[in-house]
Amino acid sequence: MEPTRRSLMKIDSSLMFDPARVAGMAQQLDDAGFDGAYTFEGQSDPFITVAAAAMNSQRMELMTSIAVAFSRNPMNLAYLGNDLQNLSRGRFILGLGAQVKAHIERRFSMPWSKPASRMREMVQAIRTIWDCWQTGEKLRFEGEFYQHTLMSPVFAPQPNEYGPPPIFIAGVGPVMTEVAAEVGDGYFLHPFNTAESMQSLSLAAIQRGLDKAGKSREGYQVSAQVITATGLNEESMQAAVASARNQIAFYASTPAYLPVLECHGWESLQQDANTLMREGKWAELNDLIDDDILNTFAVVGGPAEVAAKIKDRFGGQVERISPVVYQPDVELLTALRGEIAAVCQ
Repeated sequence: MEPTRRSLMKIDSSLMFDPARVAGMAQQLDDAGFDGAYTFEGQSDPFITVAAAAMNSQRMELMTSIAVAFSRNPMNLAYLGNDLQNLSRGRFILGLGAQVKAHIERRFSMPWSKPASRMREMVQAIRTIWDCWQTGEKLRFEGEFYQHTLMSPVFAPQPNEYGPPPIFIAGVGPVMTEVAAEVGDGYFLHPFNTAESMQSLSLAAIQRGLDKAGKSREGYQVSAQVITATGLNEESMQAAVASARNQIAFYASTPAYLPVLECHGWESLQQDANTLMREGKWAELNDLIDDDILNTFAVVGGPAEVAAKIKDRFGGQVERISPVVYQPDVELLTALRGEIAAVCQ
């Protein structure tokens, strides 16, 4: 099947399904003309899902958005990235995120310290390992957090014919975002964003990071994820709006995301949401998100309406757009993709 004509702003879709269901969905999204598809480290390993998608798609790029960086080490990630670049025939993007201290220490039982500095060094170490495999030069990386000085020929992959994959980094705070621009090839804008926070927090920090590294914005990719409440009928619309309210409240309860709320003077929302979560009052979270907050964070409406809102909010600002649909189906995603492509040509 010939792919649908692509838009100038790349349009990506979620592959947030269990690995057993990904194969069919990946092929359908590829046929529908999506430029990329991403997996998420939630209830399954994101690299397994990418592998399933790589074997059942031909054109679209495949990315982890995100894989938790600090639950692994640079050598693990270098092997995974190299293998998936081969398996996808050059279509893989290694997307990394820090997660938060509690999860790294208590869920993954791994060390946490200086997350921005650790992320910078992790990316540098991965690239050094890839360079060793590509050139045959002696492996020598000695940093504050990671040391890699042994690579026997029997464990060194052959040079990758597609070259090393790009590395995208997710961030919310200004320091991590600067690092993403300094050492990465792209940046994942967290779904918990607004037009104001994107400009004043994210894009400003990206420019500082690019300037620090002596890089230009040209060739660097910003991938914006946007909470999208849409549906093909009234029932699915209502479910989508409820899911969006719940997700916004969940993100608002997280201390790391306070700077986004501060852009709008909504700091008190974090304490209110955090209190309800600690008390286990999950059903009451949605009541915190009024229509003003909902429409500031999310794009809401039918597929054509949300496509127009995405263009207004992100057009000319980002290179990739990822509508985050919490109750996705391929029919809805395909309709949404078509509407976005129509207005973003």
